[in-house]
Amino acid sequence: MIIIDSVASLRKQLGDWRMDSVRIVLVPTMGNLHEGHLKLMDEARLHGERVVASIFVNPTQFCEGEDFLGYPRTLEKDTSQLCSRGVDLLFAPSRS
Repeated sequence: MIIIDSVASLRKQLGDWRMDSVRIVLVPTMGNLHEGHLKLMDEARLHGERVVASIFVNPTQFCEGEDFLGYPRTLEKDTSQLCSRGVDLLFAPSRS
């Protein structure tokens, strides 16, 4: 599995796949994956030749009083789970 953390690198990889007319499916997540997320990866595989998962804990998805800093960040475990499901690329950018 390819792991990318920058938009420029993601655009390059997706561009390469698009040049080969590969169908790409994105499954966006905030990480802390569970079986429901993993089933989405399996479903994505049925619809495309390349499966891309993203993990980004988006601060704009939290309302005032919700615990953005306390949201579980389990990137190592998530990466292992995605790899075992045959995901082709993980986009895990930093907040910046």
